[in-house]
Parts: sequence; C-alpha cells; structure tokens
Amino acid sequence: MESTNKSERFLRALQRKPIDRTPIWIMRQAGRYLPEYRATRAKAGDFLKLCKTPELACEVTLQPIQRFDLDAAILFSDILTIPDAMGLGLTVDEGVGPRFANPVRSKDAVYRLSAPDPEADLGYVMETVRLVRSELDGRVPLIGFAGSPWTLATYMVEGQSSKDFSVVKTMMFDQPETAHRLLQTLAQSVISYLTAQANAGAQALMIFDTWGGVLTRRDYDAFSLSYMSQIIAGLDDQLKEARPPIILFTKGGGQWLESTAATGCEGVGLDWTVDIKQARRRIGDRVCLQGNMDPNLLYAREHRIIEEVEIILQQYGSGSGHVFNLGHGIHPTIDHARVKLLVDVVHELSMPYHK
Repeated sequence: MESTNKSERFLRALQRKPIDRTPIWIMRQAGRYLPEYRATRAKAGDFLKLCKTPELACEVTLQPIQRFDLDAAILFSDILTIPDAMGLGLTVDEGVGPRFANPVRSKDAVYRLSAPDPEADLGYVMETVRLVRSELDGRVPLIGFAGSPWTLATYMVEGQSSKDFSVVKTMMFDQPETAHRLLQTLAQSVISYLTAQANAGAQALMIFDTWGGVLTRRDYDAFSLSYMSQIIAGLDDQLKEARPPIILFTKGGGQWLESTAATGCEGVGLDWTVDIKQARRRIGDRVCLQGNMDPNLLYAREHRIIEEVEIILQQYGSGSGHVFNLGHGIHPTIDHARVKLLVDVVHELSMPYHK
C-alpha cells in the first residue's frame, strides 16, 4: 500500500485503519539507558526536580525521538504525580525507588484526601505537554498517561514498592468501604488529570495498571477494572468527540483480556507472557493490541532480536491494529544500539504484513 505519513501511523494503528508498516514506541523510552538522559538528570539534580521542570522534562521526552525512528513520544513524567500532589511526601531515590513519608492507612486519612486540581497542583505536567507538542511540531504523536487507581493505591497505602502487597490487601479485605473510597477519589483524580493532558495537547492516553495482576479475578474486577472503566466513561463525558484514543495495560492481566477490551478503550497492552496470536483471536477484532517483546531480549545478540521481531509480527499476522512495544519498560542497562536495531527491524520486517 502507499506510504502512511509517519505522524499518523501510530494513531491509525490504534483505530485499526490501514497503515504501511507496524508502528513502534517503547515503554520508558525516555530514561536511564540513554546517556543524554543521564546528563539531563544530573543537571536537574534529582528525579522529581526533573519531572517538575517543564523545560527539562520536555528535553527528556524528545531525546529518544531525536535518536530513534520511533512512531510516538510519551510524556516524561511519573505515575505518582497525583499522590504527590495530595501531599503524601513523595521522594524518589536512586536504587531505592519511590517512598511516601505519609502513607494512607486509616479511614480518616483516606477521607481527608481530595482530587488535586490538574492545572493548579499539577500545572508543571500540562506545561510540559504544551512544550513537547510545540517542539514535536507534528513529527509524531504525544502520549499522555496516568497510573490506574489500584496501582496508585498500592504505593499510597504500602508507602513504597511492595512484593506481597500485604498492607493494601489488608485494607481491601478488612475495610473494603475505605478501599473503595480511596479508589473513587483516585478515579476522579485520574479523570481530571487525563482530561487536562488531552486539553493541553496529548494525542493518546495510556493507563498503567502495573499491579492489577496481583489480584484475583473477582478482586481485579471490583478494585481495578471497574475504576478504569469509570475513567474511560468520565473521559468520554468530559472530552466527547475530542477524546484521544486510550490504551489500557494491566501487567499480568492476560487472562482478563476480554474484560479489558470491553471497557471502551481503543488499545490493550500485552505483557510478554501473553501469546499475541491468541490475544488477536480473543479481542483483536475490537481493539488494537500493543506489545509484547520481553524487555530482556534486548540483551541478546542481534540475530536473536531480529528473529523475535519476526516471530511476533508473524504471530499477529497481516493488517493493522498492532503497535509494537516491549511487554514492560525497557531496562536501564540496555545498550541503546539494540533499541535502534529493534525500531529499524520492526519497520523493515513489518512492511509485507501491510500490503
């Protein structure tokens, strides 16, 4: 088929419209594996200062676009901007990860929370969106994002990253009313936050449900998926015809793809444990599929990376509706030369699938 304008390829794939080759972007593509990112972070002094300085966050967002032939940019920010704006005392230390000085562990603490004003309390994010859109000048679309209510709640209640999620699950099991109140506040916060990102210029939106996969099916439906569905309905209501396409990604959620696709999203992210051929058979006639190469494959030799790209493209098959990505974020010690190889090979090898 005739060539698709690069600026349209990603968005057309999300709409499952004809394209000339499979688009690719990479979760955490603006990050520590790039030497220019490390230099900019050093200039900022710390991670949160980097996120909260629009000029520097814009610079970091653009770095992978300037280096690689990617089909989309993703806003450089963090999923914990919302709880940070709620005054929970967020710090992010190298090698330690995020920590909250004031975790939310009681009914009173939950009921004191209110949704931040996205322009007043998170205005630095909107300013970054506006700067990036201006600097991109239509080259590729910009993706905005937020964490899912459940994923945000895990950090807010645990106070940090967790392996067993015992504190937040204790609240969920013993104080379900309190847990639902927290999730409802977060859902309203995410609706306002993503609405503001769209109004500032984000052309697609992604919801990262990083920890939805630690739940049972019943609890996933009640404490995670229902709130993501509510967010999509809220964005429909707020933005109407101007609502950008939405991608939902639940890590470890491959067994619930049908339910995820039924939320009204345009795209479903797949981690590397999902067979993309089966996923297309299950939901690919309703939504675009995004994914799903194991990030660790980028440590492999070049021929193995090329082989894996071909396997994933073959498994998906012909036609639009696939955005190539990793099954989770890129590791910080990956050689950026491997990323260039991946991007270029996806474009080259996918062309026959779009004739």
